[in-house]
Amino acid sequence: MLRAVIAAVALTGAVGSAADAQVANKKEFCRAQGQIVGAIAQAKLDRVPERRAGAHVLESATWPDKYNPAVAIYVGEVYKLKRRDLKSVDLAAQWEEACLAN
Repeated sequence: MLRAVIAAVALTGAVGSAADAQVANKKEFCRAQGQIVGAIAQAKLDRVPERRAGAHVLESATWPDKYNPAVAIYVGEVYKLKRRDLKSVDLAAQWEEACLAN
């Protein structure tokens, strides 16, 4: 019986560790997405043309390289927004918050 209890506790700890790792990965993922979207929004505010925005953003990337392909996906979406709207909101923070909420 004691062996079964010890095995159950050990298994619970392993599952907890896996869940903690998954949460940490999601936080990193959402933080990187927020940084990418914020950098693209700043490029638009700096009047960087949309066709050059991806390269411009990647020059000053502060997120892990594995997230760089997302830049090409998000440029078009962020550039659809109006500059006046981007001035009044922190798009990076809103994006990260929405990502974490899902």
